Amino acid sequence: MRSNRCAAACGQHQHVHRREFLATSASVASASLLGGWLLDAAPAWAEKIEPQGPGAKCVPVVRACFVRRKGDYGMRWPGAVYDGEAARKKYTDLLAAEAKKLNLELDLRPEPVYSAAEADQWIAESQAAKPDGLLVVLLDRQEHAWPTANKAIDTAIPTVVFSPVGSSFTTNTAGPSKKPGCFICSTDDFDQVRYGMKMLHALAKMRATRCLVIRGRKRFDSEIAHLGIQLRHVPAGAFIEQYNATPVDDEIKAMAAALIKGAKAVVSGSEQDVINGIKSYRVAAELLAREECDAITMDCLGALGRLEVSLPCIAWSKMNDDRIPAACEADIGAVASHIIVQYLFDRPGFQQDPVPETARDAIIGAHCSCPTRLSGFDLPPEPYHIQHHHGNRDAVPVTHWRPGRTITSADILPGKPSKMLIAAGRVVENVKVPPAGGCVVSVMVRFDGTENVLTWPGFHQIWFYGDFKRELLQFCKLFNIAPVLA
Repeated sequence: MRSNRCAAACGQHQHVHRREFLATSASVASASLLGGWLLDAAPAWAEKIEPQGPGAKCVPVVRACFVRRKGDYGMRWPGAVYDGEAARKKYTDLLAAEAKKLNLELDLRPEPVYSAAEADQWIAESQAAKPDGLLVVLLDRQEHAWPTANKAIDTAIPTVVFSPVGSSFTTNTAGPSKKPGCFICSTDDFDQVRYGMKMLHALAKMRATRCLVIRGRKRFDSEIAHLGIQLRHVPAGAFIEQYNATPVDDEIKAMAAALIKGAKAVVSGSEQDVINGIKSYRVAAELLAREECDAITMDCLGALGRLEVSLPCIAWSKMNDDRIPAACEADIGAVASHIIVQYLFDRPGFQQDPVPETARDAIIGAHCSCPTRLSGFDLPPEPYHIQHHHGNRDAVPVTHWRPGRTITSADILPGKPSKMLIAAGRVVENVKVPPAGGCVVSVMVRFDGTENVLTWPGFHQIWFYGDFKRELLQFCKLFNIAPVLA
């Protein structure tokens, strides 16, 4: 179920010319050489590359209301000590500020819901409006307060319930907490409400997102069941044709030079290898704009493994640093996981092949395309060096993960319902390849509670900085995804 605003975005067709999509000034190229790609001073033209699909245009709509009795609280909780009007003013301002920050349309009922009849009317209006989410703020524990929250949850519209201290006992929260499709914040910490709004925002954008799938020989559109992510399939030949038709211009050369300049070292690979990789990035950007998509994945090995066309390892690294979910090997579950991680936590993730390390009770995540802005899109990147990938071709940036950093692993398994494999742990070390074999980005992580690394579940899990296991469990409950703790 998409809101009117996001549904309208899904239907828009706005073509962007390449010269609008990629800034081209010579001054920008010079800045690239000075600042270094993937460094803090990234080139200005690179920063302007954005998703081009309906997900980027989506403005989620959330209907909200306050709930309380009319008149004085008296002896019954929250009691005469609680200033309900002051709380309403405070939370109104906080909700408005967060909605503005998220670019979310907040449809807040002007007056609190004062009775069960008013609650039923608001619920009926909400069902007719089909918003992306509901937000119920309880300024009372009595009478129609919690029944209203329960009715909102029962609409099957994703619902956030905010119950400040004094407006609930565990007897109030126990029942609704067992229902799917809700997130209950029983706290005075408004950060939980912010995350609730962030989840509603991410859900709406995810359902509006269109992902470009470059694979096979047929063109068609489909959708990931349950998640609602749209898939625009185009033949793999489209990438090859565009690659062969794309000249190496000054922008591509400047981007390659900046990537080399910003590296801690060049272990292997020529300047031409890097230029070829940046050219693949340009091609991917062109296709993303042409097909009006927000995310991308490709059967890279199947389509390009035997050709001289550069595999998109550099391209995907840069796309993920640019807030564009990009997954290897046309893995639909992986691109969905990228989308969820980026929309919820404002940072890119690393899609990898899990390798057991029995001497250390650890998992080595191995792949040849890794983003660098692991701490957040707007934060400084991690150091990297340049090296051929395991096929001894196509130079790639090898990101250095920080030992001791907490990380989270997320792996969506699409279905009806979808599942999510979730784990958290700490980085042990970066494995040097060679002398080890396999993909050149190889990160060793010891995960909490893992009893047998030989049977660690899933494949192409997305690893990202921070311990967000609890937040992913909350997201799963709100969106009826079955969580599985790895």
